[in-house]
Amino acid sequence: MKNTTMQSITRHGGPKDRGAADAYYGRSSEPHYYISDSYNSPKVEQADMSADEIAQYNEGFVNQTRFK
Repeated sequence: MKNTTMQSITRHGGPKDRGAADAYYGRSSEPHYYISDSYNSPKVEQADMSADEIAQYNEGFVNQTRFK
């Protein structure tokens, strides 16, 4: 699979960002991320994510402290 870097952890559209956004908006946990900016680039679904990418998504989802 892909080599995940720190940039993909914190960047807009990355796994951690998408997990945090899903929690913030009260959506259910459905691991995914975008190759580049959210909604403006191809979406990567859970089936195509590495274990590390899924862990990043879950970290963003679980650790979100602000909610809309």
